[in-house]
Amino acid sequence: MARLFGTDGVRGLANRDLTAELALDLAVAAAHVLGEVADFHGRRPRAVVGRDPRASGEFLSAAVMAGLASAGVDVEDAGVVPTPAVAFLVDDSEADLGVVLSASHNPMPDNGIKFFASGGYKLPDEVEDQIERRMGEPWARPTGAEVGRTRRLAKAGDSYVAHLLATLPCRLDGLKVVLDCAHGAASVVSPRAFREAGAEVIVIGAEPDGLNINDDYGSTHLGHLRDAVLAHGADVGIAHDGDADRCLAIDHLGRDIDGDQIMAVLALAFADRGVLAHKTLVTTVMSNLGLRLAMEREGIRVIQTAVGDRYVLEEMRSGGYSLGGEQSGHVVMLDHSTTGDGVLTGLHLLARMAQTGKSLAELASVMERLPQVLVNVKGVDKNRCHDDAELQAAVAAAQARLGDTGRVLLRPSGTEALVRVMVEAKEAGQASAEAEGLAAVVKDRLALSV
Repeated sequence: MARLFGTDGVRGLANRDLTAELALDLAVAAAHVLGEVADFHGRRPRAVVGRDPRASGEFLSAAVMAGLASAGVDVEDAGVVPTPAVAFLVDDSEADLGVVLSASHNPMPDNGIKFFASGGYKLPDEVEDQIERRMGEPWARPTGAEVGRTRRLAKAGDSYVAHLLATLPCRLDGLKVVLDCAHGAASVVSPRAFREAGAEVIVIGAEPDGLNINDDYGSTHLGHLRDAVLAHGADVGIAHDGDADRCLAIDHLGRDIDGDQIMAVLALAFADRGVLAHKTLVTTVMSNLGLRLAMEREGIRVIQTAVGDRYVLEEMRSGGYSLGGEQSGHVVMLDHSTTGDGVLTGLHLLARMAQTGKSLAELASVMERLPQVLVNVKGVDKNRCHDDAELQAAVAAAQARLGDTGRVLLRPSGTEALVRVMVEAKEAGQASAEAEGLAAVVKDRLALSV
């Protein structure tokens, strides 16, 4: 049986895969597991629940709150807020649990449930597994005064915006920014935060109706943002995804600035301020080689993890590092947030522009994005990806031809019978040729027998 929890909570088609019944059962099981691993010193446990604007989030959040309260947990309903806002509120209010109803950048029909432990950190795999095992078990239900109570968490957005502004090293006066809020959870708080920080703000994609989240707007659809930046003569454009844990950007020339470039800019900003812990940046294996080469040139060490912001965060916490993230725009600033925060990232990107007086295009030029080609090879035995001697010899030969300015990465898919072949090189033609050549070897060596 497949594991219910994925790399970022439980996701699926709302009201088919992810039902109200499943949401309620998950909440009850989470309350039971929480009660066994935490000491509440005789008080009732407390949870913060938030969601993005998807229509399905209305009934799913009601089911989650009902499940928690029925298990004796007091619930504070934060309403529609970004995922990182829930993480912050859990930590700031010393709550015992946080729950977010969101499918991030996924299309509107999907939804998801993710949990935060006390302190605002995502649950480790073993705790998620405990929750999954406890679902549907018989339990003694509290009655009378022992059931949990629910209340609206007033001014949740106010607290979050105040926190964001307190992290900034300077004001953003004189900068014009276009914000694309993906018709999502950032539609109110992000424009407010940038305006209160001093920027001139133009907003697009900020009219959520429950059905239009991520629909042709946001970090996975940068066309409207690019057009708006050029039309308004803005200094920069910032794109969030549906739950605002990502940030991508557009410079004043209309060019995409991805998560790797954003991390390069912030790493140098943090290093200049003396707050880049151990002069180290944590990324995943999918980050562009150009980022590592740029950081090495600037005297900053790069540590790479498996793909997934949770693995970046685990490495950051274990090593005491302050900055990390993914090419997709999940950026974690551990001094200020326990998870990726797209609004926080955008604010600090503009702060670097304000402090240096440089354009984003100039700041991002610190790294050269090497051409990156990704080929998915289907119908193969992905489990033998790293064991086949001839395939590994082909990989080594390709890496030798690429030298220090190229890279080969083979990754078995976590959900499908395919292997991803990724090649980076100085020239796009060389990257394509090496990727296609290796893909042919993967197909030949790992083909599934019919």
